[in-house]
Amino acid sequence: MACADVDMDIHGDDEELSRAGCREPPRIRHYQATEFMPGTEGPLHDLLQKQPAVLGSLQVVSGLLSVGVGIIFAVTQEMVESLFTMFRVSQLTGALFIIAGVVSNLLFKYPELLAVSLMVNCGCIIVAVVAACLISVDLAHWTPDNDQHWKMELLTLCVLGLEVLLSVTLCFWFTKEKRAKSP
Repeated sequence: MACADVDMDIHGDDEELSRAGCREPPRIRHYQATEFMPGTEGPLHDLLQKQPAVLGSLQVVSGLLSVGVGIIFAVTQEMVESLFTMFRVSQLTGALFIIAGVVSNLLFKYPELLAVSLMVNCGCIIVAVVAACLISVDLAHWTPDNDQHWKMELLTLCVLGLEVLLSVTLCFWFTKEKRAKSP
């Protein structure tokens, strides 16, 4: 079994140690933390723990899908055939949700955009409800001639429902955070 004759005491810089007549370099005292101190929390720490950027990214993707569907409708359907195409519902809602998603993603870097993001998401909800009403009117006037367009409008209505769900969730989180931060 190996053994060593080493002094285990802590010595200061000015003390000289000698072991078997050899001179050792001075040992330096240092402090090593045994417990980590919590870091300072950012302005939107609680909100950012919920990952609004993920929902913002989903808003951007669903907005891109809406814009794509709107372009397909604009190319394949006459302007007067449906309210969906006439008012460019899909392009409008898609663009708004892309903007809302980008602003939600920027909250991590720019916390002062919380109020802007809340307003944009509330605006998206209002526009989405109007768009859902227009799509519902089109679906009510369904005929066998426009069966393919009917399926696409139904898909758009489902994507719109997803977008509204994302915006409502973000608005809930944002208002909760805004109330917590206001005096």
